[in-house]
Order: sequence, then C-alpha cells, then structure tokens
Amino acid sequence: MHSLPLFHRISGQPVIVVGEGDMADAKARLVTRAGGRIVGPEDDEARLAFVALVDPEKITAALKARGVLVNVADRPDLCDFTLPSVLDRDPVLIAVSTGGASAGLAKVLRLRLEQMLPASLGVLAAGLGAARQAMRRRWPDGSERRHALDLALAPGGTLDLLDQAAPERISIWLEQGRASPSQTVEIDLDSDDPDDLTLRQARWLGSADAILCDGHVAAAILARSRADAVRLPLDAAAPQDARLTVILRKR
Repeated sequence: MHSLPLFHRISGQPVIVVGEGDMADAKARLVTRAGGRIVGPEDDEARLAFVALVDPEKITAALKARGVLVNVADRPDLCDFTLPSVLDRDPVLIAVSTGGASAGLAKVLRLRLEQMLPASLGVLAAGLGAARQAMRRRWPDGSERRHALDLALAPGGTLDLLDQAAPERISIWLEQGRASPSQTVEIDLDSDDPDDLTLRQARWLGSADAILCDGHVAAAILARSRADAVRLPLDAAAPQDARLTVILRKR
C-alpha cells in the first residue's frame, strides 16, 4: 500500500482552506459536508489544511512547520494526505484512491460502484449498528458472531447487501440466523500473484480467522487476508475458537 487509509472525524473542528476558484470551492464544500468549520491559515487550532494556489510552496511550508497536515491541489508531491473519491451511503463511506496518480480513474471507479451498491446499504448498516447488543446476546462468542454475519451478508444470504429488502429482515435474522460450522480449507498456490486466486479462494482468505502457511507464501497473497487473522506455521494447531482456518501451501 502507498498510504494508510483513515477516516478523519472533523465535525465541529477547524479546517484551513486557502485559495480561490473552483478547486478551493470544491474543497470547502467537502469540508462543510463533513461538518468541519472552515478557517483561515492563521488559525492555530486547525490540524488539517487544503491549499489551492498557483504557487503553494511558501504557505504549504509554513503550515507544515506548525504541524498541520496539508493537501495541495494538483501537487501530490507536496501532500501529506490525498483525498479519495467518496461513495456516500451514510453511514457507509467507500473511498477510492490512486494516491494522487489519477483523480479521473478514482472517479470512474467510484461511479462504477455507485451503480452496483443500492441506496439501502446505508439503512442496512444503521440497522446492524442498532442491533449490536442483540447480536452479542445471540452470539456471545465474537468469532461465532462474525461468521453468522458473514453468512447472512453473503450473496443469497438473509441480509444480502445488494438486496434492497435486506434491512427489513434484520429482526428475522436475529431470531433464526445461525453461524457457519467450523471449517478448515486448503489452498495450494501455483503462483505468487493474488490475481490467480479463484473467487472462492479469495473469499476464504478474506474471511479466515486463522491462516497456517509456510515461509514460501508471497506477502501479496497474505495481504488478501484479514489484518486481524492469526498467522501460524504449517505445523501449528489452529486456535480452537477459529470458525474458518485456511492452510496455504506453495506447490
């Protein structure tokens, strides 16, 4: 990864916007939409700044010297952070970034996702948030709870995230839903390219609680797994609470 994706809460916080014209106006609208309070470069409390100037070097250096993180329009070389193209299904936010390489590409990718993801996705997320305590009572074990949700949200599941009616079935799922049984699967790798994984293998990696692998498995393959998945050598025993264990071997 070229950057660490973060969602920064700025509601009620001062954010510096410097510049004039369409680019500066666009940054100001985005800050306002996220609840930020637009201020000038003299504000000492601001920790984020957007600069849209023809010659941004001087003010950018001054802001950075104060510890302010700066985004400079059309100058990725001066940016401490870049702005992704955002798909908004409040409270779901999906950010697409190219690290400043091509804002146009990020926009087109976001538009493709816009066509795929229904407006009900935000309602589903809000409903699951409201049902958090009920889910904990229904499935006290965290691993079991996670896999019950994975099963429900999968294509064709009770809460299939592409189904407009899914939010209406949350209460039914809480009464009747079940977690998937514990499972161990094996993946024999023919290459180090993650694009050579089948769709099923990619889903296994993305859902696994534990991964057993040897030192020959490429980092690019392991990057397709959950960040919090337990990684162990091949001869280790999988954790007893793992609902899905993936064994990775290089042929």
